[in-house]
Amino acid sequence: MTGPEKIPAAVDGAALLGEVEAFHRRFNVFPTEAAYVAVTLWDAHAHLLDCFDSTPRLAFLSPEPGSGKSRALEIVETLVPRAEATVNASPNALFRLVEAAEGRPTLLFDEIDTVFGPKAGDNEPVRGFLNSGYRRIGTMLRCVGDGANQSVQRFSSFCAVAMAGLGSLPDTILTRSVIIRMRKRAPNEHVEPYRLRLNEKEGHALRDRLARWADSVRDQVADSWPELPEGVTDRPADVWEPLLAVAEAAGGDWPRRARAACLELVNAAHDSDEASLGIRLLTDLRDKVFCGADRMPTAVILEMLLALDDAPWADVDDKPLNSRMLSKLLGQYVTPANKPIKPRGIRTPSGTPKGYYADDLSDAWTRYCPPPPQESATSATSATPQLSAGDSVADDRHGVRHSLAEAATAPLRIAG
Repeated sequence: MTGPEKIPAAVDGAALLGEVEAFHRRFNVFPTEAAYVAVTLWDAHAHLLDCFDSTPRLAFLSPEPGSGKSRALEIVETLVPRAEATVNASPNALFRLVEAAEGRPTLLFDEIDTVFGPKAGDNEPVRGFLNSGYRRIGTMLRCVGDGANQSVQRFSSFCAVAMAGLGSLPDTILTRSVIIRMRKRAPNEHVEPYRLRLNEKEGHALRDRLARWADSVRDQVADSWPELPEGVTDRPADVWEPLLAVAEAAGGDWPRRARAACLELVNAAHDSDEASLGIRLLTDLRDKVFCGADRMPTAVILEMLLALDDAPWADVDDKPLNSRMLSKLLGQYVTPANKPIKPRGIRTPSGTPKGYYADDLSDAWTRYCPPPPQESATSATSATPQLSAGDSVADDRHGVRHSLAEAATAPLRIAG
């Protein structure tokens, strides 16, 4: 006769996440405390993927090699379910991997810069996979069969993805990611050497415990709607909701730490990421070119943009910004009348050069640009040639002066 069945004790989620964090700290030096919190929660969320409508991408990025990105990905690999590490993979291979009978993998892309870097070539299908797989409903269509006997089949792309690479990533992926900006270790920052044969099994033991804990809280997490920190909305809310749900299920100090990490990393992404080229252009036009003027010829806009220090305009797709690029970038945005922004003729005594009007740009400035600098635009206006009715701008190389009421004789050379 056997004794009563022993009921296993409930897993302490907060303590378990603390052990996962400690495991990372042994081998990884992350740039902030918030990074340790976010990565730990991300590891755990991969075990609860079926509870969520979205899964944030985890991106370890740095400007230089030797910053610990690959090691961070290596430690993550030991802690997540069905880890599949790759440096490159075809979209078809990825679709079939996600649809495999064993269950959804956790994809780990090292050297992601070789997929999306400037010399990577056309990888739009992979980008499409990573973007669509961020949402549970994400699917890609492919033809299956031979010859005339083909049919269209939907393949799910929903799975957890962590990446490591140099530089940055396409904006569409960055906005779906928890971004950890890695850096070289300082002389006083030390980690244990990671030994695969020794330490991997320690990570796998934690992984298995995470899986058991996840099973115990699955129903709770599936019904969870965590309260997001004030100001975290839209895409950042989609990114962080699963991680906050994990923190709520773990309890202890994790909900507080998770919300603090959320605010810190969301704000850091907003502050440090390069804005899209279009938003950078709109902001530079507002703050450094127009500065209160109501119109400006294209040639003058280009000269002033190319003269800006620490601006990207001298090297856009390996060549200086020109009128065609300017028109293409601004044409993505609309005027207050909901028409694409386009260059228009600006009448001057010497002709009608093409240019842009502040009224056409005003709606885009309001919607997309950050708040204007605190300093008054008056000082910038006084130092920058401004146009108003009756002013004229033309190319000094063709014998025409840039004449304004306040600087009638000041020549302005226009870059060709």
